[in-house]
Amino acid sequence: MGPFSEEIQYKRATSIKRLLQQNPQLDELTRAMWESKLKNLALTEERYNARVRAIFSGMQRSPLAGDAWN
Repeated sequence: MGPFSEEIQYKRATSIKRLLQQNPQLDELTRAMWESKLKNLALTEERYNARVRAIFSGMQRSPLAGDAWN
């Protein structure tokens, strides 16, 4: 995940809307998943950063692969 960008989030929303419009045959579960993704897109930097922290806060860093060879 990179830094927050309104432009990228707008492009994501546009892509999901287009996917939903162009694929009326999507099964109910798949359609619901994409509608949920669209609804939950972070539209502010604060919400985006909170989501990034929530995702990565529990991860532990591991040594780089190159360091293991030394």
